[in-house]
Amino acid sequence: MCAMFWRNLVLGTILVTAASSSTQAAEFGRAASQEEIALWDIDVQPDGRGLPIGGGTAARGQVIFEQTCAACHGAGGQGGAKDRLVGGQGTLASAKPVKTVGSFWPYATSLFDYIRRAMPYPDPGSLTADETYAVTAYILSLNAIIPEDFVLSKENLAQVRMPNREGFVPDAEYIHIGNSR
Repeated sequence: MCAMFWRNLVLGTILVTAASSSTQAAEFGRAASQEEIALWDIDVQPDGRGLPIGGGTAARGQVIFEQTCAACHGAGGQGGAKDRLVGGQGTLASAKPVKTVGSFWPYATSLFDYIRRAMPYPDPGSLTADETYAVTAYILSLNAIIPEDFVLSKENLAQVRMPNREGFVPDAEYIHIGNSR
């Protein structure tokens, strides 16, 4: 009888604690509003889905780059404390590959997405859509992927053909599972 008493006491304590915890968990926080979700739903797909309205040129991008990016990536994206952004074409199969936007990245939309979400350091997300298009245009023009006077925009960014687009093999598991967007 004594063992049964203790077993019931322990089980009862566990049940009370679990019920109390689930009540507290249900009261913690609140559901995000659609407006709050939209603020964070800024990813851009390779085909251009998710791109914001806007546009920019390499000339405008050069000014922004010099003010916000050159300290890390060097003048003209050629060097600095962080990754080089320009050059490296034709080196990927060599003993010393140089992975840059112009030699390695498969999609121009990925460059836009990365700049928009992660740059400039230490204030990521601070560039407007137009400024992001302009910096993207500048980096692409430095790599001779688009002409300097090209106006990069939501309408044409996904059509920009990167030199290494065919250099990536899709992950079969990712394709099988499917992308929800």
